[in-house]
Amino acid sequence: MVDEITLSIDGQEVKTQPGKMIIEAAMDAGKYIPYLCYYPGMKPYGACRMCVVEVEGERSPPGKPASCTTPVGEGWKVTTDSSELKDLRRGIMELLISEHPHGCLTCHRVELCGPTDLCLRHVSVNDRCLTCPKNERCELKDTVRFMEMEMDTPLTYNNRHLPQAVKDPYWDMDMNLCIVCARCVRACDEVRGDSAITLQSHSGRTIIGTAQGTSLLESGCEFCGACIDVCPTGALVERDYKWDKAVTSITSTCPHCPVGCQMTLEVNKRDKLIRAIPDRHAAANHGQACFKGKFGLDFVNNRNRLNKPLIRREGVLQEATWPEALDFVADKLKTYVGDSYAMLASSRGTNEDNYIAQKFARTVMNTNNVDVSSSTRPELLNPLQEQLGHPSATNSIWELEQASRFLVVSSNMTEEQNVVAVPIKKALTQGTASLIVIDQRETELTRYAKVWLKPRPGSEVALIGGMIRVIFDESIDDHDFLAESCEDVTEFRNAIWGFDLIQVERVTGVPQSQIRAAAREFAASKPAAILYALETLPRAIREECSRALVNLALVTGNVGKKSAGLFPLLTGANDQGSRDVGCAPDFLPGHRNLTSEQGRQRVAGAWNAQIPPFRGVGALDIT
Repeated sequence: MVDEITLSIDGQEVKTQPGKMIIEAAMDAGKYIPYLCYYPGMKPYGACRMCVVEVEGERSPPGKPASCTTPVGEGWKVTTDSSELKDLRRGIMELLISEHPHGCLTCHRVELCGPTDLCLRHVSVNDRCLTCPKNERCELKDTVRFMEMEMDTPLTYNNRHLPQAVKDPYWDMDMNLCIVCARCVRACDEVRGDSAITLQSHSGRTIIGTAQGTSLLESGCEFCGACIDVCPTGALVERDYKWDKAVTSITSTCPHCPVGCQMTLEVNKRDKLIRAIPDRHAAANHGQACFKGKFGLDFVNNRNRLNKPLIRREGVLQEATWPEALDFVADKLKTYVGDSYAMLASSRGTNEDNYIAQKFARTVMNTNNVDVSSSTRPELLNPLQEQLGHPSATNSIWELEQASRFLVVSSNMTEEQNVVAVPIKKALTQGTASLIVIDQRETELTRYAKVWLKPRPGSEVALIGGMIRVIFDESIDDHDFLAESCEDVTEFRNAIWGFDLIQVERVTGVPQSQIRAAAREFAASKPAAILYALETLPRAIREECSRALVNLALVTGNVGKKSAGLFPLLTGANDQGSRDVGCAPDFLPGHRNLTSEQGRQRVAGAWNAQIPPFRGVGALDIT
């Protein structure tokens, strides 16, 4: 198969990859073709036909195909802006706006009218763009302007007169503004894997509705807001601040979980955050968010936020100046130098903030009692450091789309790290992967599981050991990887013989047949990924369980490969970054061993200060 295809678009030579659609090749080359139903990252659909083009060349499609559904061909000559195409698109647009309010869309005064101006054409208030919550951020309006539509249309305008749907939380739905591009339905189905909304027939008209039940809650909606983000009109909008217009926007990171979703935050003229839109180009989230990131950032607008320091005087908190507060704290801290002091850094703090925090604790307060406030399960990372050399996930989240096997252990990730589940559900709904869940709870992911094991609480280590025993017994381990990349394999094999399946069944309560089925399923195909939070495990066995999962990944050769590996699921927004810069009681910045004289002296030399040589107390042990 050729690696590159060359074609001509409006006389410009374009090189692109086989399998790409014409519209994608045009966009990569900086050429704009009008579209409404197409959206990057979703399958070709061809509903609106707005992106029609003319194609000449060997084996080119006849007529005027939609560029969003037509793969590129070698040597093709593509025309996107002929007069015939423009007329055809205008005709298609006239059909679309015949059921969409368009009094302002086609008016030449649209740039001149203000929100309080009377319409000189006597257009009904309900048919004006000024009364649409998505005015000035509407793709339909932008497309109509680009196409320079005539003010008058030969088609009769038919208002659907459908009531707004406002009974679900977070957002409103107005089907009078819908152009049935089906972007929202496809985003919910193809991208999120939820299928909470679908196309419905209503009195001969196609509209958007719930897939099951009468509300989104009953239909299994996660309220991630993906449908709102892809809607090209005002049919789906956020309820809060729906009428507010943004005057500026900034890019920031969502503070609610460790996924690190990049968000574009829109701010109005009163300096209030009015909308959060996931960044489609961000490596962490690929334009996706969860209900917390999409709708849960309004706390920054709270008027009760502390913006001045408070000092308790005579039992009452009173406002103070920053110099007063800093002098007060410095004076108090003098009496707590040493191990009577502990520093808990915020998991929402930046790397820079928490680096300074741990440096202050070690060099000024002379203690290693420093940790992140959300460090409630540090045992998830310790075996990764010991066995693989670095205490973090081995791969990036979006590589999971190409994984063929998933093992999820004691994690309710759709609630806690929602976006991590998106590539998993996408792979599962496409039929390219299978899922094994080890959890006593019925979580959302158990609905997708091919094998669901429910061991007795605290017996997970025995269960995973039993799976490894089956893999060795049936010789379905990765012999080459073990021989080339692992140490002490013989000793490990001998230790695994102690996991007799009869005894494992007795301890875990999981039948031997299910243990064998899970082991065979996980080892049957690569790449395979292990995601674990160990939320239901007692603290005493978390580290042992984490070590067993690392061993399972090594035995099956799923380390050091794309789309495979281990993914510890932490809770704090910047848990990983904070640990990387040394905000932990047992190691220094760069994960240098605290008890190593060489590592400690290297950091101490850079700081020009002495560092205590003893391990500090973590968040769980501070008393």
